[in-house]
Formats: sequence, structure tokens, C-alpha cells
Amino acid sequence: MPHIRATVTGPDLPANVTRSLAEGLTELAVTALGKSAERTIVHLDPVPADRYYVAGKPLAEGARDVHLEVSITAGTNSAAEKAAFVSGATAFLSELIGPLARGGVALHELHPESYGYQGVTQFEHYRGSGN
Repeated sequence: MPHIRATVTGPDLPANVTRSLAEGLTELAVTALGKSAERTIVHLDPVPADRYYVAGKPLAEGARDVHLEVSITAGTNSAAEKAAFVSGATAFLSELIGPLARGGVALHELHPESYGYQGVTQFEHYRGSGN
């Protein structure tokens, strides 16, 4: 059940780009991390470039950047799978949006007893499904 939050500079992204971001990040969660598309959430958070700083300075006019924060259940992915997601996300974002100022990805692993949705922890989900 990954929750992917993408902070993207530039609130002026066209609808087709935001849709491609959501679809591509969901697909990457499926292919690199083995997650279910139906249980994957993508939250796009556009911010003005003058509110996004790299090295203490706002981004230059027209520059783009994306920072991903991905919540996943601890212990469900190998180091190789997580590395594949990080490198795949960087490549995907650069291809879709163009050169990135920094392009960060953070995978947050949350304990299955402390993470869930619709009132069910991941611990209970996996226990109930036999996984």
C-alpha cells in the first residue's frame, strides 16, 4: 500500500503531464516494488518555484524539480527493489518533466502495525490474506 507524494515545482503543469505522473509512478510501484496498483496512492503537490530552494536559493526561472516521498510497509521490499524504484523514478521523472535541479526520492518504511488504511493495519491485511 504505497503512498507516493510528489512535490513538483511549477503549479502550471498541464493536465496530461500530471496524469502521466500519477500513472507512471503507480506503474513503477508495481514493477519495481511489486505493489498492487489498486492499493497505490499518488498525491501530487505542485509548488511555485520561488518556494522551492536548492542550496539555499530558489529555483531559476523555468527550472523544474520533483521530490518523492514514498511510504511503504517495512520488510516488504529488498534493497535491490528499493534501488530499482529510486533509479527508475529518477529516469522516469527526468524523461517526463525534463532535467531536474535535484530530483530526490525518499522511501519511508513504516512498521506494519503502525500503517494501514480503511481501518485495517498492514499487519492485519497480510495476516488475513495469507501473505
